Amino acid sequence: MRHNKSGRKLSRKTAHRKALMSNLASALITHKKIKTTDAKAKELRMFVEPLVTFAKRGDIHARRQVLKKIPHKMIVRELFDTVGPAFANRNGGYTRITKLGFRDNDCAPISMIEFVDMVGEIAPQSASKD
Repeated sequence: MRHNKSGRKLSRKTAHRKALMSNLASALITHKKIKTTDAKAKELRMFVEPLVTFAKRGDIHARRQVLKKIPHKMIVRELFDTVGPAFANRNGGYTRITKLGFRDNDCAPISMIEFVDMVGEIAPQSASKD
């Protein structure tokens, strides 16, 4: 029986699963939205929302708690400088998952996970040539 066992294993060992969540969270913080499978997106939501709550607090202890999960100082700095203050007035629900359909090669269900209020604030990747 699976009583009181939360989270998905995603067919990976513990270290691989932690690294996967750290890398997906880093990509989400950097790009503000990413495309991944449904199960990974749902698990990423459970991983990244407490990190945003820590970023809203903004103190040293919160930063060290986040650095235990994401060991990249530049990404944690972006989380605390841009993402955290953007959600200062929101009490949870920082991400949105949108189902996109199925992948062509293996028919895996694909979703897009994004930060809710930050979609319009994404800077363009390249300058247009005029």
